[in-house]
Amino acid sequence: MSQEEQPLVSHLSELRKRIIWVLVIFLINLIITFVFVDPIYNFLVNDANRLFPEMGPIKLTVLGPGEILKVYFTVAGMAAIGLTLPFLLYHVWKFISPALEEREAKVAFRYIPLVLGMFLAGISFGYFLVFPLLYKFLYELGSSRFTISYTASNYFSFLNMMVVPFGLIFEMPVAVMFLSRIGILAPQTLVKVRKYAYFVMVIIASMISPPELTSHLAVATPMILLYEISIVISKWSWRKRQAMLAEQAAQFE
Repeated sequence: MSQEEQPLVSHLSELRKRIIWVLVIFLINLIITFVFVDPIYNFLVNDANRLFPEMGPIKLTVLGPGEILKVYFTVAGMAAIGLTLPFLLYHVWKFISPALEEREAKVAFRYIPLVLGMFLAGISFGYFLVFPLLYKFLYELGSSRFTISYTASNYFSFLNMMVVPFGLIFEMPVAVMFLSRIGILAPQTLVKVRKYAYFVMVIIASMISPPELTSHLAVATPMILLYEISIVISKWSWRKRQAMLAEQAAQFE
């Protein structure tokens, strides 16, 4: 094996080890959440009845014994992913930290709680605003024409599709802050592509919200605000980086 290949093999071995650790932690959490799947299921369904009181009690149905297991694994899997996320972020940090300077590695580690907090904020936004808005719209659209049956599998799949993406979208300010702090992303770049970013966000909002202006605005406005907040954060992080570099340069003069 050549000397050039040795670091690559070492990195791949390290990556495999950390993936295995994350998978083991996920499986442990999956077992735990599966034991408590009934309380989690009841919480989500009871909360749905609270979110949509005008629809009456929502009674979910299953189409066979196999679907019961599928629903239970879906609910337990959602909870297990949430519990595994802190460990996943830690192992990602451990994997990339050797490639960072000591200061950058410390900065990245301090961002882990912020990443978790913004992910939870995004999940909450999707669950308490976007999901009820779209679910109610589809119910009102179809109830006058169809007899609607709520299947547990479709309900939780729809919930996943509406909630999880917002957890990722809300990571934008954190990602921008980190990339600006280590000098990869300049605030001028964000300002330059602002109009294109707005266009993409409006398209995304129109795809995941009901086809009327109020719903579009309710989804697109927070995304645009997050982008503007990201620009402000990027400028602040960039200034701090420039000041730190200037201070280091002065020490060596």
